[in-house]
Amino acid sequence: MAEPTKDELTEGGTPTVIVDDLHIVYKVYGAASDAEKGNAANALLRVLRRQGRPQMKEVHAVKGVTFVAHHGDAIGIIGRNGSGKSTLLRAIAGLLPPHKGAVYTNGQPSLLGVNAALMKELTGERNIVLGCYAMGMTPSEVRAKYDEIVDFSGIGEFVQFPMSTYSSGMGARLRFAISSAKTHDVLLIDEALATGDREFKRKSQQRIKQMRESAGTVFLVAHNLDVIEETCNRVIWLHKGKIKMQGDPQEVLDAYNKA
Repeated sequence: MAEPTKDELTEGGTPTVIVDDLHIVYKVYGAASDAEKGNAANALLRVLRRQGRPQMKEVHAVKGVTFVAHHGDAIGIIGRNGSGKSTLLRAIAGLLPPHKGAVYTNGQPSLLGVNAALMKELTGERNIVLGCYAMGMTPSEVRAKYDEIVDFSGIGEFVQFPMSTYSSGMGARLRFAISSAKTHDVLLIDEALATGDREFKRKSQQRIKQMRESAGTVFLVAHNLDVIEETCNRVIWLHKGKIKMQGDPQEVLDAYNKA
């Protein structure tokens, strides 16, 4: 893909994220072949003989991705499983180093996912406080936002219970409520809206629109294409680690659904 032009860099406001010919390669252990598989005794023999160990394999998850995001953008990232969506978000967040190319951000990216790190042994209340502190909020800001976070998450009296007692949906709602309580330069949301009832999804979409207006840029990965269509002003379609299409949500989603 060609490098961003001067018009692309300035169109739509101040650039907040520039992804320049990004390649992400990581290593995983390959599975043993059928000939190497067997029972526990055979596995022990292989260990003793130092045979049949899984081999390291390289996965080229993102391949030459280039785009520019601007202040006020809400960008949906779509694609089949394994297309590189979550890997791209982690790279923008600075959690994965580029193998080649670069990511430039104006401000601090914040990644929110359904597995975002909250402490299951602690109550929802303590997680709210610690989560807000981790985002750089002051004690007075936490007190001012606390009731709003609890109300938005809809967990009610469960806020006094350990998160280990929460359903996956309750945990996801609380994570989103905490993360969206602060204005972010760049907010990266990975499937955080996948769980929750219709009312929570409506509130979440409205919150994202408010963040677009008052904050910087929102990236959203979701398999629910209705959420993408209703929330985002731009869509990037990833296929096997490359951008297959990007632009107007309706046009990209129509092409994606026909593929």
